[in-house]
Amino acid sequence: MRSAQEIWEAALGELQLQINKPNYQTWLQGTRGIAYQDGQFIISVPNAFVAEYLDKNQRSLIKKTLIGLVHSSNIKVQFQTGSEHPVPTTENTHHQDPSVRDLPAFNPKYTFDSFVVGGSNRMAYAAALGVAQNPGHSYNPLFIYGGAGLGKTHLLQAIGHTARSNSIRALYVSGEHFTNDFVDAVRQQRTNEFRSKYRDIDMLMIDDIQFISGKEHTAESFFHTFNELHNGNRQIVITSDRPPKSMPLLEDRLRSRFEWGLTVDVKPPDLKTRRDILKAKSEQAGAGILPDVLDIIAQQVRENIRELEGGLNRIIAYARLLQTEVTPEIATRALADIGGRTLPSGHITPDALLDAVSECFQITPELISSRRRDKQVALARQVAMYLLKQQDGYSLAEIGNLLGGRNPSTVSHACEKVAEDIKASPLLRHRVMDIQKSLRPR
Repeated sequence: MRSAQEIWEAALGELQLQINKPNYQTWLQGTRGIAYQDGQFIISVPNAFVAEYLDKNQRSLIKKTLIGLVHSSNIKVQFQTGSEHPVPTTENTHHQDPSVRDLPAFNPKYTFDSFVVGGSNRMAYAAALGVAQNPGHSYNPLFIYGGAGLGKTHLLQAIGHTARSNSIRALYVSGEHFTNDFVDAVRQQRTNEFRSKYRDIDMLMIDDIQFISGKEHTAESFFHTFNELHNGNRQIVITSDRPPKSMPLLEDRLRSRFEWGLTVDVKPPDLKTRRDILKAKSEQAGAGILPDVLDIIAQQVRENIRELEGGLNRIIAYARLLQTEVTPEIATRALADIGGRTLPSGHITPDALLDAVSECFQITPELISSRRRDKQVALARQVAMYLLKQQDGYSLAEIGNLLGGRNPSTVSHACEKVAEDIKASPLLRHRVMDIQKSLRPR
């Protein structure tokens, strides 16, 4: 049985092909499938405005797409703001304390086991795991920051899964949800109920805390909530799109508290991590995508894990619509113009480039990536580094990983050396030009 979110991700892949890009990004990009039971499919949307638009303008298309995926015509679509609807989980809740079972459930996909660890997120992962295993004592608060779609929410919910499995009362909400809860409590004179919700727990996790910046009364309420939880050694985990010191509208007293514990960042994944993420996602989807296809996505989408997953879903949906196998050619066509980008004309893969260099220097690609240091191999390796650096978007770290795990400073030195040697050596200049010509599309 697929979860509601897995079904919805497949639906989004197909909807991307049927709706123009601006409409998709405006109305569908921030949505999630949160429940599918008794023929009712519930979709979480960011706000009531989006819910109203989708209900009036896209309901029939969404319903038709879902029917094709679940193979049942008896389906009703409901749009819901927020994400507090209970979602079926893999946790055994029958033996949990009632106060734990009554809290909103977590997304079953977001666990530590499903989180792909790489150099860009290793420290954040280790800190989150430490907090989950020893709440209130390891790092309190834990502050995780980074750009959108890099795994912050995944880590928060993974912490929550582990906490719940140990009968720890863990509550996860977004900064926007906390703000809306506070405003509603004040308007409806339910402040005692609000305080009970956020303070009578063992762990509080706030996603996108930057939302409360500049909201004086909300920040005041969170300040007192933070103090009560922290003084009671109850765990606080916060995420943001920036570090505390870069939140100019945040009060100094809150900023200083955010920095009491541990502050860690998550960066955009490197090429190897992007490949590992795509491999894991394709296996979860049961799609069996070839490594060459995954490599095409990994090379094109560099900044955002959500975009990686979106690219994978788009390829799967595109191949399904054409009733064909997922090949590199199909993947390239499916990804054309996704997110406003197109694959560069004559896009060169690392393997193709290494093959061209190895042919020019009459050695194997394996030797280029090896630890051999004789003159011919070392020069070929440096040329490969130089040519990879000419390709759009490869970082020094990524090039180092592609060529046997060299560090960025080694790559930088090699690129500078080849650039200088090309000026002084006509032979080397012609060799490099010959390699570049062999890589151009015919």
